[in-house]
Amino acid sequence: MTEQAATKLIDRFGRHVTYVRLSVTDRCDLHCIYCMSEKMTFLPRQQLLTLEEIARLGRCFSELGVTKLRITGGEPLVRHNVIWLFERLGELGIRELTITTNGTQLARYSRSLKDAGVSRVNISLDTLKADRFRQITRGGQIERTLAGLDAACAAGFRRIKLNCVILKNRNHDEVSDLVRFAIERGIDITFIEEMPLGVIGDHDRAEVYYSSDAIRSDLAAHFDLLPTNESTGGPSRYFRIAGQDIRVGFISPHSHNFCGACNRVRVTAEGRLLLCLGQEHSADLRRAVRANPTDDERVKKFIVEAMNKKPRGHEFDLSRQPSIVRHMSMTGG
Repeated sequence: MTEQAATKLIDRFGRHVTYVRLSVTDRCDLHCIYCMSEKMTFLPRQQLLTLEEIARLGRCFSELGVTKLRITGGEPLVRHNVIWLFERLGELGIRELTITTNGTQLARYSRSLKDAGVSRVNISLDTLKADRFRQITRGGQIERTLAGLDAACAAGFRRIKLNCVILKNRNHDEVSDLVRFAIERGIDITFIEEMPLGVIGDHDRAEVYYSSDAIRSDLAAHFDLLPTNESTGGPSRYFRIAGQDIRVGFISPHSHNFCGACNRVRVTAEGRLLLCLGQEHSADLRRAVRANPTDDERVKKFIVEAMNKKPRGHEFDLSRQPSIVRHMSMTGG
């Protein structure tokens, strides 16, 4: 990649965008309480980007200097024929092709993902207790996610990481057990503060808020956390555990705002180019793609110009109703 290509996506604050999250669906086979409301209306199929269009966008972003693509949803592995997309993206030769998943489909797809070029897998797992898992996911079976995790470990991905959204009086008492679980399997783990996207109806987000600092304090009673400058290109701040070969990360949109060094944009399943997770600044990438079916240069020009809309950061406020009406499942987790 030339130096020129490496510097094409720069916002008005001088931040280089090198990481793109591509959502392939807003649908999911789980209905987690922090991700969507109990009764969701999902997008009709004709409003979604086709897999061919997503593959084309992946190519455009890579030619603009993006070095990391993450496929998200909803649950990306429920999208029909999605492995074809991973195979096309794997041919781009970018530094990292990754996926965020709830794990329920990994027993079926882990080997195919690895063969397609996926290097890292993030798996959502907020509890180790079957009854809590059913409550948090609104009816899910933890056995399917655990079987998926086992399949991912057997497939030999370069890194596997657990993503854990921690809620006070729901699962905050399990943080040490979750770290032990990660240590036993030699995988990383990241704790995430809940993000106020969409009206969910299940709980008051301010009442269940549990900060990264509180989690670190809980963990300090059992583990020696050592700060590290390691990064996976995202917003996590990582620590090492003395004597262990795993990383413990924290994503802290409320307690430790990470916007200043933001290097990310998102593309929703319907083709909105979201310039910020917590703002509505966006561009209609689907229109640009369909108006220029064979002209990648015009699509890339549209993406470059959209960087001027990227705001300085989000304005999350747990004391108010969510200002962002789209749910996490529609944003692209």
